[in-house]
Amino acid sequence: MPNSPYSDYIVFVDESGDHELRAIDQDYPVFVLLFAIFSKENYRTRICPDFQKLKFDFWGHEEIILHDHEIRKPRGPFAILQNKSIREHFHIRLQELMVQLPVSLVAVVIDKTRYKAQYSDPASPYDYAMEVGLERVFKQLESLDQGERLTHVIVEARGRREDNELELAFRRIADGQNYHRHALPLEMKLVPKASNSVGLQLTDLMARPIGIHHIRPQQANRAYEIIQTKFRRGPSGQINSWGIKVIP
Repeated sequence: MPNSPYSDYIVFVDESGDHELRAIDQDYPVFVLLFAIFSKENYRTRICPDFQKLKFDFWGHEEIILHDHEIRKPRGPFAILQNKSIREHFHIRLQELMVQLPVSLVAVVIDKTRYKAQYSDPASPYDYAMEVGLERVFKQLESLDQGERLTHVIVEARGRREDNELELAFRRIADGQNYHRHALPLEMKLVPKASNSVGLQLTDLMARPIGIHHIRPQQANRAYEIIQTKFRRGPSGQINSWGIKVIP
C-alpha cells in the first residue's frame, strides 16, 4: 500500500526458562527473551510456505504447532519422531531451513543467580529483558530505515495477570521510558498459545539453544552454531551487546 504507516518488518518474541527469582532451577538458571525480526516480504513469500511444506510432509496438514519441548521429548502428534529414521530426516530438514532462515535476532540472557545476587531489589527479569531487547530492536529497525514507521511486536499470551503486567511494561517502554528517552513506534499484539504463528514457533525453537550455550558453552550445540549467525551485529561484526546481551 502506497505511503503505508506500517513497517516493512515484523517482530516475534518468545522466552526460554521462567522469570522466577525466588526458587531458581539450578538445571536451567537462566531466562532468555528472544526477538526475531523478519522482513514481511520474506516472511510471506519464503518462510511461511517453507514451514507449511515441512508440516505437510511430516504430518499431512499444517495445523501442527512446532514446540522445542515436544520435539526434544516427543509425544502426542510428535510421537512420529520416536522413529529413528523419521526423526533424523526431520532434523535434517529443519536444520536446512534454519540455516537458510532470513532473520535478524536480538537475545537477552539473564543469569538469574548472578542477577539476584547483584541487586537488593531486582526488577522482574521479563520486564528488564523486554526493555533491553526493545531498545536494540528499535536500533535495528532504524538501521533499516523503519524508525518512523509502526512495527508490530507479536508476543504469546501467558495469562490475564501476566498479560496485563506485560502490556503495562511494554507501554511504559514504548512511551519513552527507555535508553533512547523518546517514544518508540512499536505496538504489541498478544496472540493465544494455540495460535499457529510460524514466527512464534521459530522463535520458540531458537530460544532454548541460546540458554543452553550460556550454561554450558563448551557443549556441542549445532543449533546455537546456526543461530549465532543470525544475531544483529555491530560495525566490526561483533554480536556481544548488539545481538546478544547477557545480564549481569
